[in-house]
Amino acid sequence: MTRTASTASPPTPAAGTGPTGKQPTRHRARAGASWRDRPMRKLTPWLFLLAPLALLITFTYVPVGNMIYYSFTDWDGISPTRNYVGTENYTEIFTRPELFRVFAVSFYYLAASVVQIVIALYFAAVLSFDLRFRNLFKGILFFPYLINGVAIGFVFLYFFQDGGTLDSVLSWFGVGTDHAWLGSPESANTSMAGVSVWRFTGLNFVLFLGAIQSIPGELYEAAQLDGAGRWKQFRHIIAPSIRPVLSLSVILAISGSLSVFEIPYIMTGGATETSTFVIQTVKYAFQFNKTGLASACAVVLLAIILLITWIQRRLVPDEKVDLV
Repeated sequence: MTRTASTASPPTPAAGTGPTGKQPTRHRARAGASWRDRPMRKLTPWLFLLAPLALLITFTYVPVGNMIYYSFTDWDGISPTRNYVGTENYTEIFTRPELFRVFAVSFYYLAASVVQIVIALYFAAVLSFDLRFRNLFKGILFFPYLINGVAIGFVFLYFFQDGGTLDSVLSWFGVGTDHAWLGSPESANTSMAGVSVWRFTGLNFVLFLGAIQSIPGELYEAAQLDGAGRWKQFRHIIAPSIRPVLSLSVILAISGSLSVFEIPYIMTGGATETSTFVIQTVKYAFQFNKTGLASACAVVLLAIILLITWIQRRLVPDEKVDLV
């Protein structure tokens, strides 16, 4: 007995389904699109930003807003009453030239910033190559930046005082020790500018080193095949590649030289013509109880820093660096 082959046709898929009986991709895409369009999904990134934005607004923008408000009052920092005086504080600032003479001290720190950038760039370029004990040297260079500024001020206060560490070291080499390092304006400002070089070189070093290490190694290999030495590699590969970081370091150097506070305040308290604009502002607020005038000084300093930064960005705009 033989079986007869069935000639029945396979079942036809139901309408709206694919050959496998599943919903078409078009319908699944619509379902996914509707899920992505839910309000909660759009709100999720802002929920992650809620905490940092709250901290930023609370501890940055609100104090700045209060500072601007205080600059238009005669508040003494203690009394609950704040009388509105308009632009009287700003008029007093710009009609007293001695308030701006302290910016001459910033040139010492600006020159020191140039020195520290050069030193940091040199060591970053050298230690970016294979060198024995380079991790040890990296730690030595960056360590001063980790120390508190007040501690550094006290350490170097004893270092530069009469008969202190520096005089003791110089006496070993037969050098006279009758020089008062913090006794004259030129010597004191130069000494404290040197302290800033020691402290902040590590910051610039880390910035430059990170930028240099982001350069692809293939560029160095190609340069070596072409016979380029270390100097040519630095000139044609490293220097163009780290230009944005170098521009950032210059901005930090200018703003830092205009707002120096810790080192001169701890070491001299602003005596012997070492006072900076920030030290002067602090004295107005806490020594003379002129918080309104001090707030106006702080606003002026902020405006000067923003103006200089804007001019620099216009003169030296950031250029996209193509490393490949």
